[in-house]
Amino acid sequence: MTMIKSGLGLVGLVAMTALSFSGVARAEEEREFGYSLTLGATNDYIFRGLSFTSEDPAAQGSIDFSYGKLYLGFWGSNVDGDGFSPAELDIYAGYKPTWGQFNFDFGVIGYLYPLADDSLEYVEFKAGVSTEIVKNLTGGAIFYYTPETDNYGETYTVEGSLAYVLPEVGIFTPTVSGGVGYAEETGDNGLFSNVTDNYVYWNAGLALGVEKWIFDFRYWDTDLDSVPGDVYTGLSEERFVFTAKITLP
Repeated sequence: MTMIKSGLGLVGLVAMTALSFSGVARAEEEREFGYSLTLGATNDYIFRGLSFTSEDPAAQGSIDFSYGKLYLGFWGSNVDGDGFSPAELDIYAGYKPTWGQFNFDFGVIGYLYPLADDSLEYVEFKAGVSTEIVKNLTGGAIFYYTPETDNYGETYTVEGSLAYVLPEVGIFTPTVSGGVGYAEETGDNGLFSNVTDNYVYWNAGLALGVEKWIFDFRYWDTDLDSVPGDVYTGLSEERFVFTAKITLP
């Protein structure tokens, strides 16, 4: 049994970025070409409620380019998993059109493990939409589809998130946010457990923004019960995660 992720690590904490997303998006539309570099660290690399560093810390970073509504990016992290270690590199590209007050995101993601077995690598497609529901409250939904490969079954994942920007507190701009997701694998290979082919995950937390920094405090959990001998469900239990990152320039 092998485990497959069904989404993008770079945006694994979708709600966390709500603090700066709208302002960055507007600024990028005013100039044709844009770029950014993000560096960060976390006490546990969590993806869809599962730890991909065996509950150990991770150093992560990304570089992103945009041209109008088109984007291209690269994201990396250390990982510790069955056959995936020691590093993950994600390459993603897409198109972000707008329609009225709705912002869309259509993209493709490649998951690479350059120092591990390349048969574990796979591609995923995504389609998402977000909007400001009322002032300072943003909501979004995103759908991921992973085609079947030799190692993985066909996988569907859907996520929803809400984020609310609070009044400034001193030098900080706080944002409370949360999300819930559902993943299901339709093939014969195990997705994340030896005992089930679907699960629900959720998170809730507080992000503090100050200048180019974001400090995120987040609770994660899933409905996967820990099963003796099943390493994947053992990494899906409730946990608190702290993440710090800086985006340049």
